[in-house]
Amino acid sequence: MEHSHEVSTTSRLRAIVSGSIGNLVEWYDWYAYSAFSIYFAPIFFPDSSPTAQLLNTAGIFAVGFLMRPIGGWLFGSLADKAGRKFSMTISVLLMSFGSLLIALTPSYQSIGLFAPALLLIARLLQGLSVGGEYGTSATYLSEMATANRRGFFSSFQYVTLIGGQLIALGIQLLLQKMLLDEGQMNAWGWRVPFFIGAALSLVALYLRSHMAETEAFKQSSSNMANKPSKKHSGSVAELLKHPKALITVFGLTLGGTVAFYTYSTYMQKYLINTVGFSKEDSTLITFTSLLIFALLQPLFGLLSDRIGRKPLLIGFGVLGSLCTVPMLSKLGQLDSATGLWTAFLIIMLALIIVSGYTAINAVVKAELFPTNIRALGVGLPYSLTVAIFGGTCEYVALWFKHIGQEQYFFYYVTGCIFISLLVYSFMKDTKKTSSFH
Repeated sequence: MEHSHEVSTTSRLRAIVSGSIGNLVEWYDWYAYSAFSIYFAPIFFPDSSPTAQLLNTAGIFAVGFLMRPIGGWLFGSLADKAGRKFSMTISVLLMSFGSLLIALTPSYQSIGLFAPALLLIARLLQGLSVGGEYGTSATYLSEMATANRRGFFSSFQYVTLIGGQLIALGIQLLLQKMLLDEGQMNAWGWRVPFFIGAALSLVALYLRSHMAETEAFKQSSSNMANKPSKKHSGSVAELLKHPKALITVFGLTLGGTVAFYTYSTYMQKYLINTVGFSKEDSTLITFTSLLIFALLQPLFGLLSDRIGRKPLLIGFGVLGSLCTVPMLSKLGQLDSATGLWTAFLIIMLALIIVSGYTAINAVVKAELFPTNIRALGVGLPYSLTVAIFGGTCEYVALWFKHIGQEQYFFYYVTGCIFISLLVYSFMKDTKKTSSFH
């Protein structure tokens, strides 16, 4: 149902900026762990090989993802019952606490097994928070947009998601190149970004506490205020009445999340661990390619408003299935001394292909569900799929490397994308069948 009260363009833009900045801070906190794990892995897991240390930190990264479905259920349900704004404000508080805990946790040398245990608790809290963030912010941005610009506005979710990663990498570059030497980075410099994340969360909290609630939620609440079914808003029982939409979310997320985590979080380690690039060169390539990737998202979103969502998803599915093995194989064969530009171009090509999914996945999911179950419908099945496949992506890649069969990972990524391509082929274009109309 489209909004009955017209929201002014200024109010709409202010709401989308507030929602997006909160999203950016949440994802910065989440990705700072991945970006700086190359430095703090030995602090929490001493006396093992570099690959084993990364495997341990990747394991905790994956465990953080296991909390995301619980976060998707908890905060999605809260958003459908109490409002998008309330849910988004609580989730950013939780993320801030997790960051502060990582910043303050002593080393393994100081407190033994309590060190990795505290790291694990912090990641569980962050996983809970970010699991709730996705569905609620995707819903919020979709509902605040006008019908003819829903793809464009919703694309800003991935702009800020990638933006959070860019800020984490930007701070890493600043610390590496200008402020600290290798010894200082390893000893205590890696704690700096987590203190910054905790402080930024307070800014996000202020912005979110002053943003508007969506008209779609207010209208849905008003319509259902005197109905017994009101209590079913945001419930799993209500969600299960939409099995086709649920299966569609699982299927369309699978290939996209594996491809995204391969070329974003894991790529930095792949360039260091397999190709042999320095930490600094790897960070620079990752930063530059992700910056361009972020800028591309609104263009793909606009394109989906013109030609529909399905052509972009099909494009990602076909190109991802055909190009993944050649691109990753070529990257692995590069000369670390002369292959910087080639590495950048291959990663950039991969991210352009992935944009067919990332720019529009939020709006496609939001268009599948009615207002009273939308945040839970977007958040829960998505976070389950990401927990199983996205969160374990880095771990699977490192495990294949550990057993000396790294190329098997390339086929694993291709297989996941191909399964999603089958789903894209048979699903309807949500631009035409949107539950908003």
